[in-house]
Amino acid sequence: MNYAEFLIWVRGDAFHWSLAIFIFGVTLRLLEIILIGRKANLAEKRGSGVAGGIRTIFTRFMPNQAVLPRVMHTLVAGYVFHIGFFIVLLFFAPHVALFEAAFGFGWPALPNGVIDFATIMAILGLIAVLINRLRNPVQRMLTGFGDWVAWFVTLLPLVTGFMAFHHLVEPYPLMLALHILSVELLLIVFPFTKLMHTFTLFLARYYTGENAGHRGVEI
Repeated sequence: MNYAEFLIWVRGDAFHWSLAIFIFGVTLRLLEIILIGRKANLAEKRGSGVAGGIRTIFTRFMPNQAVLPRVMHTLVAGYVFHIGFFIVLLFFAPHVALFEAAFGFGWPALPNGVIDFATIMAILGLIAVLINRLRNPVQRMLTGFGDWVAWFVTLLPLVTGFMAFHHLVEPYPLMLALHILSVELLLIVFPFTKLMHTFTLFLARYYTGENAGHRGVEI
């Protein structure tokens, strides 16, 4: 298989299989959460569970002031990564064109210089998170194999995409194919690692806040 055939396979069969695994995995994980159900809250109602749930979704974007100094490094690195990653994902011109082809509508793309900056900041954010995890004995102990895999498959599309766009490795069709393949690897791994928090984050926050609000506790 030459480079052109490899690129065609990556854009075709490999993409369809990885997308199918992603959709199946995410659906399965969400069904697990829904089917497990929730125990009835038998505590005396002392407040609004709905208000507590909604409030907690937004208040958890920042940690408690008492612990903020101890997690500032992780907080800043995490926000830098997430903001940079989603800027690249949603506003890089080829990505916008892909979304437009898939959904029938698009939006204005950002200049390539902005995308380059966001890519570099996202990569640096991921590296900073890794360094902090390695230096912190508690976080290092709590980190399992799946966490390292999730970190690696998240970093890979950023690095390969940057290299492909700037033609840092030739031939270009091979580098582009490797970038697309790295995205497909991310899709396959996504539902079965902590990356799934993208879909469960707000659900978990709401549940925690609703439970506390029902008891009249503000968290």
